[in-house]
This record gives sequence, C-alpha cells and structure tokens, in this order.
Amino acid sequence: MKLNTIWDKLKDRTPSILGEENFAKYAILLPLIHKEDGIHVLFEVRSLELRRQPGEICFPGGRIDLQDKDEKTAAIRETMEELGLKKEDITRVFPLDVLLSPFGMILYPYVGFIDNIEKICPNPDEVGEVFTVPLDYFIENEPKVYYVDLKPEPEEDFPFDLIAGGVNYSWQKKQMDEFFYLYKNRVIWGLTAKILAHFIAVLREEGINDDKTK
Repeated sequence: MKLNTIWDKLKDRTPSILGEENFAKYAILLPLIHKEDGIHVLFEVRSLELRRQPGEICFPGGRIDLQDKDEKTAAIRETMEELGLKKEDITRVFPLDVLLSPFGMILYPYVGFIDNIEKICPNPDEVGEVFTVPLDYFIENEPKVYYVDLKPEPEEDFPFDLIAGGVNYSWQKKQMDEFFYLYKNRVIWGLTAKILAHFIAVLREEGINDDKTK
C-alpha cells in the first residue's frame, strides 16, 4: 500500500467510539418541572409488569430506534410515549455528557423541561407511578457512593501461553462506582443517580445562586 493511499483514508475520517456497533444505544431525558416551591426533578417508577428492573426508579428513556433522527429525538419520543405527552409539552432540551456503561450500553442523556405537570398521563404498561423531588435537595445533599469490583475471568481456552506472565498475568483491576440518593422512602441509584450527579456537577461549574433554582 502506498503512503498517499494511507493519508487519503485518514485525512477526512471522523473518529467514533471503537466497537460502538456492538453497544446498545439508549437516550434518556432528565425532566424538570416548575412547582410552587421551585424547580423539581421528575422520576418514574418502572411498572412491576416489566421484565427488566421492575419497580426501580428511573428517568424516561429507551433504546434509540432506526427511525429516530438523532439521540435527542429518541429521548423526546420515549418521554412522550411513557408520560403521555406531546412534543410541544417538552421544551428546552439540552445534552449532558455521553455515558459509556461497562455492560455494553451507550447512554445519551438530556435535560428537558415539562411545561405542565397536569398533562402527564403515564403509560401503565411501562410506568407504575411518577413523583418529583426538589432540585435543591440534590444540590444540598451529596450522593453516597459505593464501589463494585469487576473481576476479569478468562475462559478456559484462553491462550495464556501467548502472553507475558502466562497464567500469572497481572490483570488490571477495575471498580464501578454506584451512586445512591435517599429521599424520604425513595432510593434513587445506579445510572439514574450517576446521570443526576453529573447534572448537578454541571450546575455547580459556574456556581449556583438562588435565582437559578427557583
């Protein structure tokens, strides 16, 4: 292969995430609403009839479909489907950082505003109930963080004879952090809590005053 051929293949290439075709892609929305005492974060409780994670607290969202224009479109569509809203009910939608899960998922989180909580009509097939928590609670209370060790376990036919160190190879240890927010009788944890903590960190980047949360 000629050097110019290599340059031609690389010069206009837009990099992506290596192996992303093997990841399931999801989009979620962190919904904000305005109540009498200020801005609240809205959460869903997953229906007990669901096969995956029944009864857990989450944000609206789901897998990105082929017909979705982009990740933002998917987040809005899923919120409409789960909360019985129209597109015009969801405004000021802005992206947060993309989250790469160690379990083969890429999450595209967004923050959006629901103009009228009275319009919310949860889909009972997916949502058991909804509830809100004042945004100030998360600003004033740090999450508890616990750690889970992820241990590599090579398969029986792994070719140890091909690597330096063989069966005594020193595998890199990895920890996964799990965030927990406890509010009254609610436990908000996992990826939902991690995205929420990231959102609060974004708000704190330039400092927070009362006008920003009321």
